[in-house]
Amino acid sequence: MAPRLQRRYGQGHLHFITFTCYRRLPLLRTARARNAFVEILAQVRQAYGFALVGYVVMPEHVHLLIGEPARGTPSTVIQVLKQRVSRRLRGKKPHSAQLALDFRSEGGGLRRFWQRRFFDFNVWSLKKRIEKLEYMHMNPLKRKLVDHPKDWPWSSFSFYTNSKHALISVDPVR
Repeated sequence: MAPRLQRRYGQGHLHFITFTCYRRLPLLRTARARNAFVEILAQVRQAYGFALVGYVVMPEHVHLLIGEPARGTPSTVIQVLKQRVSRRLRGKKPHSAQLALDFRSEGGGLRRFWQRRFFDFNVWSLKKRIEKLEYMHMNPLKRKLVDHPKDWPWSSFSFYTNSKHALISVDPVR
């Protein structure tokens, strides 16, 4: 039996969180799906009151750098975020018919949208914050999805470069 996962909350640290689509399938492959994810991230952020320091939404996984929420824990935030995204993209709501079609074309009869667990790394120093942000922002470039991180709108990179094209506001590194 695998050792019990321990999460360290309540210490005022940021959390570098990674979670993946079920079986690493590219269920966030379309711009529409990634836009829906960012929209829901903004809603969950508002509801739970956490700092969003950085993010990147990739076709089959997501990286977030967040503070501890005013309500609940980072685990609660990720659970709610994953549930809402899954429901929207799997067509559980009437206004999401096109997103549901996109999902069916990717993985149709899948019973799950996300892998069950997520990776959480406590970030307590400025050096680690910058390291994690650079790692996130370079992900689309390393995967050859774009020629420069500024060309991937589903990332906090544009916020840090003072671009007016950020999809969601970010709480900058201090």
